[in-house]
Amino acid sequence: MTSADLEKAMPVPAPSGQGAPYLEGLNPEQRQAVEILDGPLLVLAGAGTGKTRVLTTRIAHLLLTGKAVPGQVLAVTFTNKAAREMKERVGTLIGRAVEGLMLGTFHSVCAQILRRHAELLGLKPSFTILDMDDQLRLLKQVLAAANLDEKRWPARVLSNLIQRWKDRGLTPDRVTASEMTEFGGGRGVELYTHYQQRLQALNAVDFGDLILHCLTLFTQHEDVLQTWQRRFKYLLVDEYQDSNVAQYLWLRLLAKGSQNICVVGDDDQSIYGWRGAEVGNILRFEKDFPGARVIRLERNYRSTHHILGAASELISKNAGRLGKRLWTEHEEGERLVLRGVWDGEEEARVVGEEIEDLHRKSNSLSEMAILVRAGFQTREFEERFVTLGVPYRVVGSLRFYERQEIRDAIAYLRVLVQPEDGLAFERIVNTPKRGIGDATLQAVHQLARAEGTSLETAAAKLVTTDELKPRARAALAGLLEDFGRWRGLLGNMAHDELTALVLDESGYTAMWQRDKSPDAPGRLENLKELVAALEEFETLPNFLEHVSLVMDNDAKGETSEMVSLMTLHSAKGLEFDTVFLPGWEEGVFPHARALDESGKDGLEEERRLAYVGLTRARKRVYLSHAANRRIYNQWQSSPPSRFLDELPSEHVDVDRETGLYGGTQGGVGGLREAKAGYHWEGAGRYRPRRGRDRGQTLEGKSRIVAGDAPAFDVGTRVFHQKFGYGRVLATEADRLDVSFDKAGRKKVMASFVTAA
Repeated sequence: MTSADLEKAMPVPAPSGQGAPYLEGLNPEQRQAVEILDGPLLVLAGAGTGKTRVLTTRIAHLLLTGKAVPGQVLAVTFTNKAAREMKERVGTLIGRAVEGLMLGTFHSVCAQILRRHAELLGLKPSFTILDMDDQLRLLKQVLAAANLDEKRWPARVLSNLIQRWKDRGLTPDRVTASEMTEFGGGRGVELYTHYQQRLQALNAVDFGDLILHCLTLFTQHEDVLQTWQRRFKYLLVDEYQDSNVAQYLWLRLLAKGSQNICVVGDDDQSIYGWRGAEVGNILRFEKDFPGARVIRLERNYRSTHHILGAASELISKNAGRLGKRLWTEHEEGERLVLRGVWDGEEEARVVGEEIEDLHRKSNSLSEMAILVRAGFQTREFEERFVTLGVPYRVVGSLRFYERQEIRDAIAYLRVLVQPEDGLAFERIVNTPKRGIGDATLQAVHQLARAEGTSLETAAAKLVTTDELKPRARAALAGLLEDFGRWRGLLGNMAHDELTALVLDESGYTAMWQRDKSPDAPGRLENLKELVAALEEFETLPNFLEHVSLVMDNDAKGETSEMVSLMTLHSAKGLEFDTVFLPGWEEGVFPHARALDESGKDGLEEERRLAYVGLTRARKRVYLSHAANRRIYNQWQSSPPSRFLDELPSEHVDVDRETGLYGGTQGGVGGLREAKAGYHWEGAGRYRPRRGRDRGQTLEGKSRIVAGDAPAFDVGTRVFHQKFGYGRVLATEADRLDVSFDKAGRKKVMASFVTAA
């Protein structure tokens, strides 16, 4: 934008913001955040405190008071949707569309800057931005040129590694020994270098390059940096807690000019560390910008007193935070409800019944959400909703039986049960890759059509001739032999065990184990959940019929009124009247992988995720934990989540009908040390304690005092409903370390076993 353009875009300045209609309705902290325009400013905006209103009003205030013209304002956020919404709101506030305002995502803003100076980086302004498919295709070429086997060193894994380096602002020459990995036998940096060279030869960049190249441009060309520093008199950043290292470095360089940078974020909602977000960026803002002002937006306009009280107390346990406490002028509302259930199936039943009850009381299904920690948890809820006829949507993901890995696994089962199923055969014949290409499949199709037979029958004939290439013929013969062997086990092996065997022996499970992409662990969890689901059906044909009916129901069930089912990560930024938070057990939430890989930092991010879940609710929250859950295709007895220990008792009621645990530490607390409230009925059955069986209430609260757990000596022979017979190896409080005859070594609650 030229000087003339800037003058033309200049609004008629208001003499002062005092009395301006767009400032009316702001609370004192919000107004302060809008009116402090000069110098660095950190706005700590808690959940539901109106941060978007503050950002958009601040931009309007800059323009309407004459502090800046549109071209002098840079506002960056993380999604195109958020950028569009902000631009529309600013236009509404100033009464017209805003021309010249640089408002967009980090990537879109950097792309505009790069096209202005592309030649300085050896690119042409018309450079192409590659999508993921093109990136993977190019990386496969790089691997082939380096004589590396793509099956052993997948292109997707290399892509993730390079993206991680770019997120940290590292060009190939700046990757240190501590940042290197064993990929390609330690050749990761070499491959990164060759990839960047290929990109430049193609006049192309990937998404990570947009910010990385901007960093290179600013650090190597001081005049260019100064040009953009003079251009942007005011900088505003949304969701600052989600910024990565490269974005942080880019912003710091730009802000060194005017120092007029305002970042808005919530350190308590930083939940994307697994994809490069660095919560430390917001925590050290005051150090990076000496003299920075900090304004805390703590008045919440979304949730009730009880919800905010519980969420604030929970997040206060994190050490890595700047500190704030949400409050509201709303009514106290309902206490959070905590339920302990026997297993995941009962959890889904209880949640389904509560949803039906709320709906009968005129609560909209669209204002209800179930937020899970891991994708595999959705299956039992989906099954229950289909049974009840409750319409639902899976947000941010596919429904369980629509997911790629589930469709592939079911295709194997369809071919196993019905050899004539050509569609299923075609889906899995080269999945995982076996060297059976399009030419081979075309030959199979041709013979099947000519003889009027199934694809499998045609394939069986072709492998006895020389029409196919030796490698393809051997691979196809091996697959057919596998199917013959698996079919021979149909009547002699439990169908869930057979399914696990098929997935293992086919190489399908190993394919996802080798895949190092972020979604691979979730796919493996889903496969294990599928195997667990098979236990509920007498035969494989019964299960496959059930899946067909579920999919048909899903196709017909689209209505405007639907319960939302999603992961906690997908829920950020959303809100509902009623939120169900299932699976609050150790190992599920906090997730075992987060603790194993990141230790204390992982635990704090898991706690922030719990905080996000609680603060999605406007009116009511239902928490639940299961005493037993099938994870990784094995039954586990898990203690309640430590996060339940951290919820204050004055904000939480334990359900009198299903609550199974009592408090011992003043909160809902002590749940991890509490005794499980079950009676042994013999014959391998437990039942939850009911009414007077479960003890008395304390101080009018619905907290249950369970009876003492039975004592067992080391060496005692015991029986567990899920794990069977075993022998006690060690005891610790009310938990036992038991070596089970079939299930192996497990930690279980003492109340869940009986002397054998």
